[in-house]
Amino acid sequence: MIPDSPPTEIQITPLIKGSEFSDWKSLNDTIMGGSSRANCIPSDKGLFLEGNLVEEGGGFVSCRSPILTKPLDLSEFSGLILDVEGEGRTLKFAIACAKKPLSLSNLLKGDIRWVASMPTRKEGVSRIKIPFKTLEPARRAKSVRLPLKFDPTCINRFQLLHSKFGQPDKMNSGFFAGPIKVLLKSISAYS
Repeated sequence: MIPDSPPTEIQITPLIKGSEFSDWKSLNDTIMGGSSRANCIPSDKGLFLEGNLVEEGGGFVSCRSPILTKPLDLSEFSGLILDVEGEGRTLKFAIACAKKPLSLSNLLKGDIRWVASMPTRKEGVSRIKIPFKTLEPARRAKSVRLPLKFDPTCINRFQLLHSKFGQPDKMNSGFFAGPIKVLLKSISAYS
């Protein structure tokens, strides 16, 4: 008989919570001709992404952090945990990394985002675990054909989106247009 393995507990380290989202800004599909409108509203509960989402001409709303002048080194962690009230939507979380001199990503025009889709419950808080090893590289919702590997030592921006596009080259089956009000309560790292 093989003994049961002992339960493994994860260690959680808070990164951003509550009013610490105060410097996040909105970025919506209006930058490419769409007509969605949403604002990022920080509060002591977290960050609200609130507005109206129009699918035609774009189909996304988002909140993103400022570019971190000193990138985060999260190499001692396995991934992120987000606590979010998402209205039953499938949201997308994107991470940007500072470019390093000999990185393959320097061969591409534009910036790479490392993305994960996050299905949420219709009511209440969804705790979403995003292992770094599951992040996919994308450039404007398209897959990246280079053999890139996520580097957790140079994280310089986070972004929360609701978009008609899901993982690279795929549509988001959990997308719906209309009024939106989601709450990002916290971002933590886990090991």
